[in-house]
Amino acid sequence: PSSHPPSQFGKTKEFLFSPNDSAADIAKHVYDNWPMDWEEEQVSSPNILRLIYQGRFLHGNVTLGALKLPLGRSTVMHLVARETLPEPNSQGQRNREKTGESNCCVIL
Repeated sequence: PSSHPPSQFGKTKEFLFSPNDSAADIAKHVYDNWPMDWEEEQVSSPNILRLIYQGRFLHGNVTLGALKLPLGRSTVMHLVARETLPEPNSQGQRNREKTGESNCCVIL
């Protein structure tokens, strides 16, 4: 029997986006189409949703096309709720804040 332990992290949902969509567009779309099974992670505003791709926070104006993602393939990104982006020079002091993380599976 394959029993998966309940986890509040790592829920995956597939969305369809175009290369012209920016990280901010994606955050808003996910917010507007919040999956039912992500209810625990529901946030109050799309403005605090941040996309992470290959370990890097994406700024809101970065488009998918600029990331040179393979077209027509699934690309896994992480979605986290963060009030502010971590400053490169802050020595991990923000790491104490608890963030709910969900996998956001983006398909072009």
